[in-house]
Amino acid sequence: MAKSNYNEDSIKSLDWKDHIRTRPGMYIGKLGDGSAFDDGIYVLIKEVMDNAIDEFMMGEGDRIDISLKDGVVGIRDYGRGIPLGKVVEVVSKINTGGKYDSEAFKKSIGLNGVGTKAVNALSKQFKVSSFRDGQVKSAEFSRGVLVKDHRLQSGIQEKNGTYVEFMPDDSIFKNFHFVLEYIDRMLWNYAFLNTGLKLYFNGQVYESKNGLKDLLEKNISGEILYPIVHLKGTDIELALTHSNEHFSEEYYSYVNGQYTTQGGTHLAAFREAIVKTVRDFFKKEFDPSDIRKSIIAAISVKVQEPVFESQTKTKLGSQEIAPGGQSMRSFVGEFIKEQLDNFLHKNPETAKAIEVKIQANERERKELSGIQKLARERAKKASLHNKKLRDCRVHLDDSKDARRLDTTLFICEGDSASGSITKTRDVNTQAVFSLKGKPLNCFGLGKKVVYENEEFNLLQAALNIEDSLEELRYNNIIIATDADVDGMHIRLLLLTFFLQFFPDLVKNNHVKILQTPLFRVRNKKETRYCYSDAERVTAIADLGPKPEITRFKGLGEISPDEFRNFIGKDIRLEPVLLDQKASIQELLSYYMGKNTPDRQEFIIQNLKMEKDTEAQLTVKAN
Repeated sequence: MAKSNYNEDSIKSLDWKDHIRTRPGMYIGKLGDGSAFDDGIYVLIKEVMDNAIDEFMMGEGDRIDISLKDGVVGIRDYGRGIPLGKVVEVVSKINTGGKYDSEAFKKSIGLNGVGTKAVNALSKQFKVSSFRDGQVKSAEFSRGVLVKDHRLQSGIQEKNGTYVEFMPDDSIFKNFHFVLEYIDRMLWNYAFLNTGLKLYFNGQVYESKNGLKDLLEKNISGEILYPIVHLKGTDIELALTHSNEHFSEEYYSYVNGQYTTQGGTHLAAFREAIVKTVRDFFKKEFDPSDIRKSIIAAISVKVQEPVFESQTKTKLGSQEIAPGGQSMRSFVGEFIKEQLDNFLHKNPETAKAIEVKIQANERERKELSGIQKLARERAKKASLHNKKLRDCRVHLDDSKDARRLDTTLFICEGDSASGSITKTRDVNTQAVFSLKGKPLNCFGLGKKVVYENEEFNLLQAALNIEDSLEELRYNNIIIATDADVDGMHIRLLLLTFFLQFFPDLVKNNHVKILQTPLFRVRNKKETRYCYSDAERVTAIADLGPKPEITRFKGLGEISPDEFRNFIGKDIRLEPVLLDQKASIQELLSYYMGKNTPDRQEFIIQNLKMEKDTEAQLTVKAN
């Protein structure tokens, strides 16, 4: 075997922008096309927003303007503005920034000297302007390269602050598009965590007067058992209640304004402290799962020099609230012990509602215990010889593997479709679960059905979500069904299962729908796959006279060789987004209850009907 040369020429030293562009995942996590809430294009927005929020947290500027048009994002804060002599350096020189001065930014969230540089390097066009005391300094870049360094101007009638405008680089973010619901959610989070701040976007004002209490009220769907408990202290705030509609725990956790989707030391301390405080108050050794089941809570802490377990800051690793200071466990625990205990003594109605809920949870747990034991044994046995699950090698809970964010479980109808995906999938990160047929309609049924129904129990075991989402094995749960009446019905049945028993999967954007092409249009030189009538018409026009047109009627009809084009880097996913104002029970009642005519009408209106499509195809192809 020939040996490769390893010498001085093998050692590469990349400049700042080339390093970011070569290894973007180190700075912004996964890339994606914008269909997932944690795709890189939203991290770019967040990095610029974090700097603006840091200005507000320092008492500078109480307004931020955000714009989005034709893929170009603009963000204007009204803080102090970047020092005019350092504008170019701050956005283009690594290890340059104000965050290194801990007195200036004691509890900031923006990356130390990296955030805006990453945005700059990963943008096709990037512009920064700093306004200070009637002067403005601007600079323009393309993919991190300075293309225009504007001269300092004076006599400007603009309030102090910074304006950043950028368009993500489409050579890195392939076919990207912004989902407005994700931006809306991001901005609401900023508003909830920064009372007194106003954000303006698309003609809407985002503002909160009651912080985390407002956050829970906006996100809770359905009935709560008692008014939201809202407690605030120095560098800590929390809100909590229990719901009748949840079978699990639901948390929103934040550090210095950053939404830590994977929790961390602050959330672990919170979950532990809730159990201890409730036990001490009632003087009963309640089971922790009975106390926390159906809880909906939000916690926000401010930490000096926070340590996160990844560059994208989704999980807090700090053991202390400040270097050499009080432990996170002690800080959170003491606050909850004092404040929540006082609240329960002053509000006996809430205390009684909590006790009644815990007792109900305890009864249900004991009723389920026998069924759970049998179901777990069955699932454990099946996991070794389960022909319905083709697992992958990497999983989401493999925290040290960089590929974990790409882990995917395809849920397919039948062996035909799952066979095509299985033959072409990435065995490292893509798993396949094959349904036997139409799943059970579990609307209105209790958690007991998850254990009694073999298919649901195996799916729950495959996902590893029985107790919580903390050890979820796949980041993307993709429903892959045919685009016909039966396929739509299966989608609704699976969504009913997730919304009924594991709503956090949907709320945290783990559940998506696989988009597969409806048509293949080709001539001797080129093949186009079309996902809509509009794309088909364009393809026919582009490929010339009388191209060959194939209508795909089901996933099983697409050959494995072709399927490779649809589940790889160019995969098209439609996120399942839950309207924050909608009640889960009302949604399920409408679509999966007894109002069959309404549901049928919904399915019919949302299908690409084969008959109509083929008729159009015949007319336009001729």
